[in-house]
Amino acid sequence: MSQGLLTVSYLAAGLLFIMSLGGLSHQETARKGNIYGIIGIVIATVVTLIGVQGLGLAATVGGLLVGGVIGAVVAVRVAMTSMPELVAIFHSFVGLAAVLVGGSSYLSNQLLSGIHKIEIVLGVFIGGITFTGSVVAFGKLRGKIGSKALLFPGRHFLNLVATVGSVALGAMFFQATGIGEGLPPLLMITGISFFLGWHLVMAIGGADMPVVVSMLNSYSGWAAAATGFMLSNDLLILTGALVGSSGAILSYIMCKAMNRSIWKVIFGGLGTTISSSKIKDKEGFLSVGEVRQTSVEETADLMASAKSVMIVPGYGMAVAQAQHPIKEITSLLKDRGVDVRFGIHPVAGRLPGHMNVLLAEAKVPYDIVFEMDEINKDFPDVDLSLVIGANDIVNPSALEDSSSPIYGMPVLECWKSKQVVVIKRSMASGYSGIDNPLFYKDNTFMLFGDAKKGVSCILSALQSR
Repeated sequence: MSQGLLTVSYLAAGLLFIMSLGGLSHQETARKGNIYGIIGIVIATVVTLIGVQGLGLAATVGGLLVGGVIGAVVAVRVAMTSMPELVAIFHSFVGLAAVLVGGSSYLSNQLLSGIHKIEIVLGVFIGGITFTGSVVAFGKLRGKIGSKALLFPGRHFLNLVATVGSVALGAMFFQATGIGEGLPPLLMITGISFFLGWHLVMAIGGADMPVVVSMLNSYSGWAAAATGFMLSNDLLILTGALVGSSGAILSYIMCKAMNRSIWKVIFGGLGTTISSSKIKDKEGFLSVGEVRQTSVEETADLMASAKSVMIVPGYGMAVAQAQHPIKEITSLLKDRGVDVRFGIHPVAGRLPGHMNVLLAEAKVPYDIVFEMDEINKDFPDVDLSLVIGANDIVNPSALEDSSSPIYGMPVLECWKSKQVVVIKRSMASGYSGIDNPLFYKDNTFMLFGDAKKGVSCILSALQSR
């Protein structure tokens, strides 16, 4: 293939990727966005394979087939509730690839020019942080690693020393001229980047993990861009820059929505916790009032008599796959003249857009699904808020308790409704590991049990009325 045709093909693929990002920014156009992205990656893969010859082609095709089969199997088997950790582990592969490509680039030609050495150092450093950071994020989202922040004394100074040390080692690598002289500093940079990725994410609490996953997405993009420079691949540079910049923008938007500093995300400062002086009972739950339980029949009565109902879905709804009976309840109530709406928190479900995808899958109309900023002001006029498997995103401590780890994070203020019913398995704390005073408020009723079973029973009770 001629260089001109290759460039045009890469340009077309790049434009399709940009159109894909544009389409994914809205629910109504998300399907088209996915199609654009698929076409773009097919073009990019085909034209790249055409340029590979000999044994390299066989190895590339073999790797493509093996990776494609693994990816297809994982995509079919993974549940929507596991999508956040799947995204995190995929980011780790991109980071590790950048590290391996950097090492391979140096070993294949140790008499590189200065600019290529800088590309290798940046690729290895960013890739190493992305790799171990993403593995830790996967572990926390999967529940294999505790969600509590690991806070070492002087951790910021330790991070600073590690970063300065990497810069010094990078200078040594840059100045190395003999065969093999640059390998020791490059290996040490790799080791430091692995440590930094682990340490930065371990220092972040579970409630802020969605922001971390978004930032790691940005890191993986920049690692891919650095790999593109090392391989002299224009399309990899372009797509890496797109992923890196869009991930950074999304992280900023999420930080703003959660009242967090993006710099604290980058430097591992989100996990700072302040001890609370509130008294807990022998089971470890806040002793701030009496829990009022309700039944399926009583909940159905409340919904049937309400003029307006706000449904707040959370991770528990995703785990139970309760979105389909919720959609049936929505249709039934709307047919009876009830104003039914959904309130979505930006990080509900541990990943931006998670709840929106689940509701779209159940064919819930887009026009009754609202973001937190659009709907918070309406809660005082809502007769009943139905909270399904949500915890941290409806926690009043974020606004009322300055000692809370989530203080300052905007939440859905459902407790301002006339009445609230929370469907939840137990009184256990949310992903952030803190208690929720909402459960003890005078206008809150707890309906304990599996979300899908509870919602299905409510549906049956409503249909019988």
